[in-house]
Amino acid sequence: MSEAAGGAGRYRGRFAPSPTGPLHEGSLVAALASWLDARAYGGDWLVRIEDVDRPRCPAGMDALILSQLSQVGLMPDEPPVWQSAPAQEARYRHALETLVTQRWAYPCACSRKDIAQALAALGGSRERHGELVYPGTCRGGLHGREARAWRLLSTAGLDGAQDLLLSWEDRRLGTQTQNLTREVGDFVLLRADGLWAYQLAVVVDDGWQGITDVVRGEDLTDNTPRQIRLQQLLGLPRPRYLHTPLVMGENGEKLSKQNGAQALDLSDPVNALKRAAARLGLWLDDLAPQASIADVLASAVKAWRTQLVA
Repeated sequence: MSEAAGGAGRYRGRFAPSPTGPLHEGSLVAALASWLDARAYGGDWLVRIEDVDRPRCPAGMDALILSQLSQVGLMPDEPPVWQSAPAQEARYRHALETLVTQRWAYPCACSRKDIAQALAALGGSRERHGELVYPGTCRGGLHGREARAWRLLSTAGLDGAQDLLLSWEDRRLGTQTQNLTREVGDFVLLRADGLWAYQLAVVVDDGWQGITDVVRGEDLTDNTPRQIRLQQLLGLPRPRYLHTPLVMGENGEKLSKQNGAQALDLSDPVNALKRAAARLGLWLDDLAPQASIADVLASAVKAWRTQLVA
């Protein structure tokens, strides 16, 4: 159990919160799952602050998140990394330049209105999780228009003639398959507002940090094929993926900052950890009534290991 999934060296996992608000109950479940997996494999657990979308990240929220993690005993094995750091942004730019040189990335002049009109002309709008599926308008050039963003060609070849079908194994969900061309389309790498897109940033970060295992919430499963494609084109190794069950709110929707999830109550960090462990199906029956944070975490690691070999 000391080796990572592919047998390629020491396990390295990460928790990568976006500092758009404080951690909530669902965030703690994701953080705990990634920490437990790293500890169960005897590996390293890192924290990355994904603040690439800076306008949505209030000042001081990153420090609050790190404090919340510390209060429940989830301490990273290396200093945290911020996506907004100049060194990281230089890595994203180098990756984009590589893709442009390979002709997989191209400039796009289309606004959302342009995309909607193009889709309507083709016989109807295609939408995925609130985002329009780009019809490839600018693949053949800008024709005098000014570039707004950069996109990645989502087809199997540079000629755009063949759909790209991607399959991967999720450690919990099993075999997953997606037609990247038809279901997602040519996706953005550098946004019209000059900010780096999440998909490119996370792939570059995972590659640079040597991440072997990605453990995160099930809502991010849909991102995986885009990230796998970027890994392929940039010559980066593919991590193992484990997408954990979501914590749902009373309205039946995923608990999130966007739908008003309350900040994590850490007045009793031991019980907060117990609740998070229970969400992951870990019943810590061997705990004493006055168990400490360290006791809860040790018991949870033991239970997680039992799940891994079950």
